[in-house]
Amino acid sequence: MEKVIVFLSTLAGLALVLVLFAFSGIYDVGADRPHTDAVRAFLNVVRERSILRRAQTIQVPPLDDPERVREGAEHYSAMCVDCHLAPGISSSEIRAGLLPSPPNLSQQAIDPGIAFWTIKHGVKTTAMPAWGKTHDDEEIWNIVSFVRQLPHMTPSQYRAMTARHETDTHEGDHDDHDHDHQHEHEHE
Repeated sequence: MEKVIVFLSTLAGLALVLVLFAFSGIYDVGADRPHTDAVRAFLNVVRERSILRRAQTIQVPPLDDPERVREGAEHYSAMCVDCHLAPGISSSEIRAGLLPSPPNLSQQAIDPGIAFWTIKHGVKTTAMPAWGKTHDDEEIWNIVSFVRQLPHMTPSQYRAMTARHETDTHEGDHDDHDHDHQHEHEHE
């Protein structure tokens, strides 16, 4: 019984230390200051295990339809490229200020189920939005279909797939501001 009391007292003491630490404001949560190694490792494990657990039951539809890839390219160009980059785009103003740094989807393959879950639900404290609030599953699968192609694309192939969308997007810009978002990207 004495061991149980010691264990519970230790647990209560640790909980009190954590509460005092949280309320002290000592830990810097600024996005321009990286987490400590221990916090980063802990958050990475929590994020990866959580996504994997939820994505493992997702049934992946056929993703090779060229129309699906084209539709996904339009969405990716409008919503994703500033954070996740593309062939020939190595940086952006918004990406520079994000911690953790989003994956460069033009340089790594991602499991389709994991990509779908992440795009649909977003990831807390990473700036990854939950696109499922504004896009249906079919639109999200189109994005996944396109993301699967990114690591195999050249910069000219990427530009060809997204050129129509870029033209359509900017035709509606009639004010005096420069809305050509390509200027925000540093091309390789």
